[in-house]
Amino acid sequence: MVRLSRAQQQEHTRAAVLAAARAEFAERGYAATKVDRIAERAELTRGAVYSNFPSKRALYLAVLVDLVEHGATDGAPATVPAAAPDTPPALASPASLGESLGAFARAWLERLPLTGEEPALGQVQLRSLTELLDDEAFRAAFGQVTRLEALLLALALEAREAAGAPAGPGAGTGTVRQVRRAELVLRLLDGPGASVDPALAFGDPFDVVQACAHLGGLPLADTWAPPHLPYVAPARVCRDPWAPPGEVRDLITGRPVDCAQDGVFVLLGSRRLAAAEEAVRAARPGDRVTVALATADPAETGRLVRLRIEDFTRCLRGVFAPEAGPSFRLVLDEHGLLASALGVPDADDSTEHAVRVRDGVVVARAHGRGAGHAAGTAGGPGPDTSRTAPPGTSRTAAGTSRTTPDASRTAPGTSRTAAAPRTAADTSRGAAS
Repeated sequence: MVRLSRAQQQEHTRAAVLAAARAEFAERGYAATKVDRIAERAELTRGAVYSNFPSKRALYLAVLVDLVEHGATDGAPATVPAAAPDTPPALASPASLGESLGAFARAWLERLPLTGEEPALGQVQLRSLTELLDDEAFRAAFGQVTRLEALLLALALEAREAAGAPAGPGAGTGTVRQVRRAELVLRLLDGPGASVDPALAFGDPFDVVQACAHLGGLPLADTWAPPHLPYVAPARVCRDPWAPPGEVRDLITGRPVDCAQDGVFVLLGSRRLAAAEEAVRAARPGDRVTVALATADPAETGRLVRLRIEDFTRCLRGVFAPEAGPSFRLVLDEHGLLASALGVPDADDSTEHAVRVRDGVVVARAHGRGAGHAAGTAGGPGPDTSRTAPPGTSRTAAGTSRTTPDASRTAPGTSRTAAAPRTAADTSRGAAS
């Protein structure tokens, strides 16, 4: 008999736990499944289960991630077709906005069964995340991931609308923002996927597809003008060494990310993921934007993000041509590699930190709300001239300077009663976004 190494034994145990958990969750649903029954089914102890997965929720999410990445095994039906992460779609992006939304809706709903047979019930029961949203922290992370999904779909729609525009973040910024439309589509689609009963009784799925397609013709005044951005502190100019981490993987494409390249690197906690749009909108044509997720709970929150984004981007890749893909890279920084490179060793779920790297050097740093926007607008392409700006100013996209409002200089006992007027540079930057 061949003796297994410790690592091989651990992998064997983990695989046995996942297989048993997948069967139990499919049969009973999340709430009714007991860890003791999973251990008994896997012919292991309860302690062996918890030594691999710290909680039932972490185990449930691990089962779903395994299904998304590898498909089902042991003859069980896969809920998501397994495919190579870099497989391009067979066809170019649909011709119209409505056709794009309809095609995406079909790809989304194909992940769910169309019949009420028992195997289909098990598949949908296994995919439901409704019962996991039983605490505030996890609900907050879930909401932020949903907003990130809307951004991914919106950027694909905007890139399709801006066909022929230069590639990269900031390309196609003259097109209409599509985030509100994407949010409406996902709200429609999340109904069928919410739980077992709605998944099988939420009307005809083809009606849902048609409704999503009709949203393409809905006139929406969707502009990008968050009121706090004019008051975001400018990035701090610096000349710090940049020690990029080794290979990390982009959740959107599945490809490795070369962190030695110049660009904007943004570290966001799970409660600040929606701020990814600030970095993307602020970036200039040709900028590489990398958004890294930081979380104090990689077993649960980290797996939630990985599950949702990998599942979501499979649907995107089945509809949109590669050039219409999102214009940034998304990294799950579960080992803190990018956080360490950015100089943020204590990153948590509320972190917001960003740097701009040029010629292998960190030339600008920003921290706190709006950090991605500050780093994205810091300096400019070519020589680093931002160091010549006088104190209290920052360079805008137009290459001009604006004085940063400094609330700390307000006289004691007084308060600001009106927003400071925006300069011409601020106005031009808002239009460009």
